[in-house]
Amino acid sequence: MSHACALPAARRLTPVLPVIAVIALLALPVAPGGESGATPADAASGAVVLCCVARLLYHRRRPLSPTAAVILGLPVVGIAVAATGAAGPDTAVTGFSRYLQIFVLVPAAVMLLVRDRRDVRLLAWSVVALAVWQGAVGVHQYATGTGASYMGREIRAVGTFGPGDIMGMATVVAFGLVCAVGLALGPAPVCRGHLPARAEPRAWGRVWALVCALLLVVPLAVSFSRGAWIATALACTAQLVLAGPRRAVRVGAVATAVAVILVGGFGVGSALLQERFSSIGQVADAPDQSVSDRYALWAAAAGMWRERPLTGIGLKGYPEHRDGHASLALSSGSDTEGAGAAYRKQPLLSPHNMYLLVLGEQGLIGLLTLAGSWLALLVLGLRRLARARRARDPGLDCALVAWGLLVWHLINFAYADIGGPSTVLTAVCLGLSAWWALAGPAPTGPEEAAAR
Repeated sequence: MSHACALPAARRLTPVLPVIAVIALLALPVAPGGESGATPADAASGAVVLCCVARLLYHRRRPLSPTAAVILGLPVVGIAVAATGAAGPDTAVTGFSRYLQIFVLVPAAVMLLVRDRRDVRLLAWSVVALAVWQGAVGVHQYATGTGASYMGREIRAVGTFGPGDIMGMATVVAFGLVCAVGLALGPAPVCRGHLPARAEPRAWGRVWALVCALLLVVPLAVSFSRGAWIATALACTAQLVLAGPRRAVRVGAVATAVAVILVGGFGVGSALLQERFSSIGQVADAPDQSVSDRYALWAAAAGMWRERPLTGIGLKGYPEHRDGHASLALSSGSDTEGAGAAYRKQPLLSPHNMYLLVLGEQGLIGLLTLAGSWLALLVLGLRRLARARRARDPGLDCALVAWGLLVWHLINFAYADIGGPSTVLTAVCLGLSAWWALAGPAPTGPEEAAAR
């Protein structure tokens, strides 16, 4: 009896609790001016790595398969080469540690700490809960005029991240929306003569996931983040298509109808949203100053790459070399104020494009190793997802969550790069994607699922 009671207790003590702590710490307000420094969530991510090492030593098992070790370890090559070209030892150590944290250590730790689909769903719901909290704060900021400044009015939703990390809330809400869509698209419970007792809650879970996904459309809209809009729309569309054509049509129709009702009810805000949305098609014909600045920053990164094509200018070298490669069209910085912070000019110290940032600082070696690792995860994850769909695997929702998050990142990295408190959540999401692509369970058919 004691052994039978100990087993459920051990199940409840999931090893992903430290990862959940990282997600929970991102709900804390960010102090003004603290957007660029280390945060409690960053410290907790270090604890995640230590917990993973301790767990591996306790169970005495090989941590990674050869394939997983190569794919996850590939970015280390480019990062190490670029670190040797950094301006100084401090810059090299800081840059190397940051890239290693976000793209290697934390994703590998998350992948190894996840035991099964239950842990994936727990992490996905944790991200959804964080997104709902940040979204609620953002919507309140928009409704009360206490957000970040946008077109002369303090209505831009930024959550607890403040105007210094203008993309923080949009990123978190987008992650939550992608997770919610993946959870909502999970397969219906399989009934083979006797309905499992745990099948009913999973059906309700899909309903709540759909509700959360629809609600998160509102804060994403009032974040006024064009890049997040594009990445989320494409990632969720990919999830819908891969879940099945008929389900894609049904869910897409419901989501579109509710989104139109919710967003269309904002009154004067709808005009701002319409103007912001229409500006997506004007980035080439009549770009605004933010788009012009981004083009100039992109051109500067390309100029740095042409200077040193193979190895780049070194880690964290972009700010120092920016003025030497940027055109006169680049402004001195972006104006930030509101959401409890005073007005200040925020310098433009990155190209807001992850691929160009890596290309400029790490050269072709860095881009091929880092993007090659992501591409391998994308292809392997898609192959497993296709097999899971054919086999009617009950873990299809986990596959859609993990793969959808990776697709979101690969698209959004064309408009943004790492930076800010929400960056550590990128590492967690990459770990979920790596789990499905490299360590997830083999797809099972309905008969095996019912037997379990």
